[in-house]
Amino acid sequence: MKIIESPEELQKVTSNYRVQGKKIGFVPTMGFLHEGHEQLIRQAKQQNEIVVLSIFVNPLQFGEGEDLNHYPRDEEHDKEVARKLGVDIIFFPTVKNMYPTEPAIKLTVTKRTNVLCGKSRPGHFGGVVTVLAKLFHLCQPSSAYFGMKDAQQVAVVEALVNDLNFPVEIVPVPTVREPDGLAKSSRNVNLSPQEREEASAILKALQSGRKMIQDGETGIENVKTAVNTFIENNTHGKIDYIELLSYPSLEPVDKPMGQMILATAVKFERARLIDNLVFDSNGEII
Repeated sequence: MKIIESPEELQKVTSNYRVQGKKIGFVPTMGFLHEGHEQLIRQAKQQNEIVVLSIFVNPLQFGEGEDLNHYPRDEEHDKEVARKLGVDIIFFPTVKNMYPTEPAIKLTVTKRTNVLCGKSRPGHFGGVVTVLAKLFHLCQPSSAYFGMKDAQQVAVVEALVNDLNFPVEIVPVPTVREPDGLAKSSRNVNLSPQEREEASAILKALQSGRKMIQDGETGIENVKTAVNTFIENNTHGKIDYIELLSYPSLEPVDKPMGQMILATAVKFERARLIDNLVFDSNGEII
């Protein structure tokens, strides 16, 4: 396994692989790897000859008052996980490596961002697509792997690739969960024991909303209210949002139709958790 810190070196190495005709699978992360990340790496390993894992806590996607300085990090753990799973290259740049000067160009996302997490995090997805555009140019992957836990990010990244014609396939990977249903997240370590127990109610709430649609409910607000009530009754968390939207366009819908996403974000004392289900108008999981 090769560890690279220099963007120029990464681009040179991946260019050589491309010249050799090798498929490169790319897994961009902010580190503190958990089983969700491991699943992304495994799938990339199955489908490509070379796997590149990037570990970079990107300051451009953190807004004022967000948890950039407190974002969990464990470099040695991450290296061990990558080595165990057969990663070929870890790209481990510093902020100075990635942004040696104040960026003169930053991308702006104009659709799919005024809802869900994007609504309360202005500029967040601009930071995401800016760093991904840079990483795609450096890594030159055939495919890039993203977890559906952050389904809005997947939708935005698909728009980035489609609108700017990046020659990379975006591969969405199903959410990896704890035995009680809680979505795997680097932020789960910040939950207190009571919050961790309560957090399993988030998926149960979403499943109850999907079941309502499966049983014939056509009132979007009724579904959202039921999900809201379930979370309020079973956790001490503060609900940031509950939305039922078309997917991947993330537009409001008047009634269940086509492919949809039911998503929520819940704030606990030291962690903000997101989760979602994507399904069709009959409530069948996609």
